[in-house]
Amino acid sequence: MRMYDIILKKRKGIELTKEEIEYFVNGYTNGEIPDYQASALLMAIFFNKMSKEETKNLTMAMVNSGDKIDLSSIKGIKVDKHSTGGVGDKTSICLTPLVASLGVPVAKMSGRGLGHTGGTIDKLESFKGFSVELTEEEFIKNSNEVGVCIVGQSANLVPADKKLYALRDVTATVENVSLIASSIMSKKIASGADAIVLDVKVGEGAFMKTPEAAKELAREMVDIGNSLGRKTIAVISDMDQPLGYAVGNALEVKEAIELLKGNGPKDLLELTLTLGSNMLVCANKVSSFEEGKALLEENIKNGKGLAKLKEFVMAQGGDASYIDDLDKFPKAKHIVEVRALKDGVISKIHAEQVGIIAMKIGAGRETKESNIDLAVGIVFNKKRGDKVKKGDVLAYIHSNDENNIEEAKNELLNNIIISDSLEKETPLIYDIVK
Repeated sequence: MRMYDIILKKRKGIELTKEEIEYFVNGYTNGEIPDYQASALLMAIFFNKMSKEETKNLTMAMVNSGDKIDLSSIKGIKVDKHSTGGVGDKTSICLTPLVASLGVPVAKMSGRGLGHTGGTIDKLESFKGFSVELTEEEFIKNSNEVGVCIVGQSANLVPADKKLYALRDVTATVENVSLIASSIMSKKIASGADAIVLDVKVGEGAFMKTPEAAKELAREMVDIGNSLGRKTIAVISDMDQPLGYAVGNALEVKEAIELLKGNGPKDLLELTLTLGSNMLVCANKVSSFEEGKALLEENIKNGKGLAKLKEFVMAQGGDASYIDDLDKFPKAKHIVEVRALKDGVISKIHAEQVGIIAMKIGAGRETKESNIDLAVGIVFNKKRGDKVKKGDVLAYIHSNDENNIEEAKNELLNNIIISDSLEKETPLIYDIVK
């Protein structure tokens, strides 16, 4: 088998066999196939696309390129949740203990944030002492005993994806549905879950900018998961404005805790209940979405979700007293008000730009080597559709560097659009793909 022939075949738009895809993935991961040949194949795939069968085979070839996590010793149906990334997306922090409080185990590997989106792992480290580096034995033990465990990704989990993604990033071949879907699903399959619920974000602050593009990606990932024996459901949710009010690590954790105390923002609550109900359906805990939603709401009211969060934090070495005393979380030295310059209605909050502003003041990473400041970020006081008067507080900037506040304030004012009226309502949940 020659790489030249595989490139030529795909350039002609002919479907690749399972063996040809495996030859490419293994050879490139091992360093036997050079970047220039891998780039040529990626470009041929970009233009000629991949069939469902090719996409499935690419996913499994990447899964088999490294470690696979065996979760068979965890009792029950293990359900994983994955978000394609968004601004202010702290859902995992309140969702996973809430689902676990109903007896459904959530054994999850999460990444750190890069760019304008924050990572769950970074957020959880806002708890003093919280460890995301557990042995496989500790991971299994916590998942069985507590019902929820979240750790950093294994270094050797899907190494093919790491290499291929880095190459796609510099060869303008990122935006291909088969390549995106196989990249995401290979990590979920290798992580060992029995069922997967996907939160596919759509809008300005998301990777997929239109509902049509988001639905195409959701359909592709659901088909991959189901074809590989993992029950998979995708929820398509809005990311045209930040989720909730808080953007920034410790600030987002506090908002997730407030949700479990019954005081969470409406959009975060709706998304948590939607994802959680589908996780319960996937785990065969309930027979309908409505039944799952009622159970989740009950465990917020009776405090069982909050109790499970405390248990989860303690089991991973974190100080759970932070949950009862939110003032213990890291706090910024400066909290500055951003006030409206005119009367009107907030018609748009540019989510991606908000994420970039938060990153610039230290809440995110520009490069993998960047340090995150867990205390800093932005907390909104108003959201899309809210009426405002000139002088009303739109948001608060939390910063530890007074030199960056004025610039952040001006940029934020440029990205919170106040109009005479709201042209149209945007749904939080666009669709559910099964």
